[in-house]
Amino acid sequence: MTTIRPDEALAQAYDGITAVVRDLDDAGLQRATRCRGWLVADLLLHVLGDAQRALVALASPVDGPADVDDVSYWRDFPAGDESNRHAWWVRRSAAAFDRPTGIVQLWRDTAPAAVRAARSANPEGYVTTQGHVLRVPDFLATLTTEAVVHHLDLTPELPAAPPPGPLAARVAVTTMEGLLSDDTVRPVGWDDQDFLLKATGRVPLTDRDRLELGESAGWFPLLG
Repeated sequence: MTTIRPDEALAQAYDGITAVVRDLDDAGLQRATRCRGWLVADLLLHVLGDAQRALVALASPVDGPADVDDVSYWRDFPAGDESNRHAWWVRRSAAAFDRPTGIVQLWRDTAPAAVRAARSANPEGYVTTQGHVLRVPDFLATLTTEAVVHHLDLTPELPAAPPPGPLAARVAVTTMEGLLSDDTVRPVGWDDQDFLLKATGRVPLTDRDRLELGESAGWFPLLG
């Protein structure tokens, strides 16, 4: 299988989000998403925070070794009260913009800069983020995975929106596969989008899914 360059996958993930939001007007940016309580503008601001975090991390390399990789990073990701506080902060911050389209412009300024920083980063280097140290390629993979999942979150009320790009989607799928036990067999009827939506709890497992997954169904959702 062709090796995926982490910076190319991130570029494709961020370009995909831009393709979803760039032509939306203020009304379109106030459509609902798969993230409870968040409008498109809210969710875009959340992903914008990831791009800003990337700029800081990539400009501030640290010494290794890494304490997590692109899969184990997700296993102790914040949930509960901390997650709820962040959701509340995002909604209030998005509402502070004069118009929702202002968030789109800030995204279009920031996302390409994060990609340029990713391309310039030392692939053998390390960065710190969210209290962890990661290798640069693993850090970029975490950003790509989150962007792909949120790309899907943006689109339930945007039927004409393009899907995530194939390189970016492959990184996200590989992450989800890494969170499963080695003996889990993915149901044959699932395409990559089905897998990502069910692995992240966006779409519930059906009885047939549970039958095919067997004991592995208890692992779902793999992350929220």
